[in-house]
Amino acid sequence: MVTKSQGNVLYELDGVSALDIYKKYLGEYASGLPATGLLFPLSLYNETGDRSVVRTILAVDETEKKLTFAGDIPENSIVQMMQFNFDRLVDGAITAAQNSLANISASPDLAILISCVGRKMVLKQRIEEEVEGVQEVVGLSTMLAGFYSYGEIAPTAFGDCSELHNQTMTITTFSEQ
Repeated sequence: MVTKSQGNVLYELDGVSALDIYKKYLGEYASGLPATGLLFPLSLYNETGDRSVVRTILAVDETEKKLTFAGDIPENSIVQMMQFNFDRLVDGAITAAQNSLANISASPDLAILISCVGRKMVLKQRIEEEVEGVQEVVGLSTMLAGFYSYGEIAPTAFGDCSELHNQTMTITTFSEQ
């Protein structure tokens, strides 16, 4: 649980320095912070715990033992450290494509893919696997367009409010009826 934060700055988890916790769990990766933080983002759960958004470390302050994230980390939030996994990142893009088709009856004419630059930095040359997976889901006749961003603003599911996400891929599909 987040016990001390201010905006996007995280100080404590369960009353312990968040930086100390990260260093403990990152082991050899800790010396590369904040860059290696891309490999270990934070999952921030909503009040009911049924969905989450991802937050990425932007900066580390050793003196004040604080972490700055790309997005707010409210006090009393429940969070979980994540660890990257190539296959799960690609699977996440495929799931996003499947979700984008949930409320349309025809094959989309256009799909706009917005992927976080953090995913690109983690996946490196495997980044094209995301696009190939999405293309398989939406179909070869669907035109794909997209870009990399430093955070995505989108709903988690159809009908939800839009939220800031990090290290995600958002897909918007268009179909003429």
